[in-house]
This record gives sequence, C-alpha cells and structure tokens, in this order.
Amino acid sequence: MSLPASGPQRSLAATAIQLAALLLTALLMLLPLLWLVSTSLKGPGENIFTSPPALLPAQPSLAAYRQLFAANPMATYLLNSTIVSGLAVLANLLFCSLAAYPLARLSFRGRGLVLALVVATILIPFQVVMIPLYLLMVQLGLRNTLWALILPQAATAFGIFLLRQSFLGVPLELEEAARIDGCTPVGTWWNVMIPAARADLITLAMFVFIGTWSDFLWPLIILDDPSLYTLPLGLQQLSSSFSLDWRLVAAGSVISILPVLLLFVLLQRYILPSATADAVKG
Repeated sequence: MSLPASGPQRSLAATAIQLAALLLTALLMLLPLLWLVSTSLKGPGENIFTSPPALLPAQPSLAAYRQLFAANPMATYLLNSTIVSGLAVLANLLFCSLAAYPLARLSFRGRGLVLALVVATILIPFQVVMIPLYLLMVQLGLRNTLWALILPQAATAFGIFLLRQSFLGVPLELEEAARIDGCTPVGTWWNVMIPAARADLITLAMFVFIGTWSDFLWPLIILDDPSLYTLPLGLQQLSSSFSLDWRLVAAGSVISILPVLLLFVLLQRYILPSATADAVKG
C-alpha cells in the first residue's frame, strides 16, 4: 500500500502543474505570432499552403522584406506612424495629467459633474462622433494632414480618469511638504504628482501608442494623400499591389508589430507598484 504524498511533494507537484499550464497558455498565445513570422520568412519558391501546415520554413529567406521595402514606401509609412503615435502619446501625458490633477486634488464647484461628464464620454463609440469630427477637421483646414490624426488623440477620457485615480492615491503629506518648500500648484503637479504616477503614466503611454499605431478607420477617412499614409493604411495597399501575396502581408504585419513589442519590453520594468516612493526620493 503506497503512502500519500507529503506536503512538500504535493506543493512541488502543484507548482509543476501550474507552470506547465502557464507555458501551454503562453505557447497558444504566441502561436499566431510565430506563424506570422514563419510565413514572412518562407522563400518565394516555397508553398505556404502545404498540408499538413509547416511551421518552420523549409527555405528561409528575407526576400519578402526586401521586396516590401523596394516596392513600397514603407519607410514613409513607418515615419508617419511614429510621428503621429509619438506626438499623441506626449499630448496625452501632458493634457490628461493637467486635467486629472484638479479633478483629484482641487476643490471647486461642479467637480463631480465635470468628472461624470468626462467619464460618460467613454461610453460614446467613435462611430457616433466620426462625421462631426470629420467636418470639424475640414473647417479647420486640417484634412489630409497628420495633425488631423494627432489632435483627436491629444487627450482621452480614459487617460484623465486613470491619472485622477492615480493622483488620489498620493499621500497628502507629500503635497503639504511641497507647499512648505514653496511649490506652486504647478510645481506640486510636476515635482510630486508626476513622479508618483509614473507607473500609470507609462501604462497610459502604452495604451495610447498601441491604439494610435494600429488605428485604421480614422486615417482611412481623413487622408487621401498616399505620402501621408500610416502603416495600417500602407499594409492595406499590399492586397491590391501584389495580388494578396501572403508573404508580403505577413512581413508587413511583423514590421508593424515589432515597435509595439519593443516599447513593451523597454517600459515594462518601469511599471512598479511602489511608484509613490519615487516622489519621496525626488
């Protein structure tokens, strides 16, 4: 008769099962990305529709990437997307934090109503404001410009609400110490609130960058000049330019994903639960 497993053995077995389940889940999540990379690396003479499907390319080649940049202004698309996404992120961090600080810390009549109206706009889908926003851009003379892509993303209700909640978690003692040192409200916002909300600021930056970088509908509506196309619009052209060559489509998709992955890898270590400690150090 076998003896029941001891406590440490059961704990080790449970940990192994959890680790195996996590690895399997991670593999399932990464499988579409791996398949995309594999398709982009398959040579021109290789059949990408084999049965059963082959994950590893039999003839690895960078021909799809070379053809993609040779026959398309991919560098222009990348530059446009970088400009739009970068300026949208900077504008969000500035304007959302400036709007969130008084909603979190300053007392004034109607503060609750203002916050409720801001949060209520999150429930309004973009399709509802799309036509009025288009007419506004036309009246401002911004149609067919990159500014028409940046200004609608310059501030978001989600960003204001997120940073307000972050500012509410900053101890009042830090603000009082800043006032004793002679800080103005703007100085308190810059020297206390911004360092304390670093994790949420980085989170907001990632959300705005990903949303702006991958936006397709609004650039499609507001832009006609191909020299101003962002990367999603440029990738859409591949279906007509190359009769839907899936190697090129996969290569373009990989290129569009790489900046997002790089941004996440670079910024994830700054998203820490002890962000308030940074304000104390500052």
